[in-house]
Amino acid sequence: MFWFLLLTMVVVVTAVTLAVVGGGGSAVLQDVPPERFTDPLPATRPVGRADIEALRLPMAPRGYRMADVDEALSRLGAELAERDARIAELESTLAGAQAAAVTTGTDLFEQPGDQRPGDRRTGGPDRTEEDGR
Repeated sequence: MFWFLLLTMVVVVTAVTLAVVGGGGSAVLQDVPPERFTDPLPATRPVGRADIEALRLPMAPRGYRMADVDEALSRLGAELAERDARIAELESTLAGAQAAAVTTGTDLFEQPGDQRPGDRRTGGPDRTEEDGR
């Protein structure tokens, strides 16, 4: 009885080992190709917050692939640099317009058709004329 149990245990262990290693024929484990980074960041429009939140980098044996992370970070860095340049340009334009408004005495935020009392440029009544002064 002892030899029968020992032989059965050896056969089962051998069958499982061959199935896992790949010598069993039908139960062969296939090599899985490694995950590759597909750039989900849009190429046709600026990157938004939703794009960053949806970004998922593929895993590697020791974390993330450095090349994929570097590519994503360089793309985001370029987007941020472009936005910073645009913001600086707009701030410069606004500062120039404000300086011109101060020297000429015009209101930058005045809407066409707005009439204020005492404004002679828009044809509003002069306050000194209303009061009789």
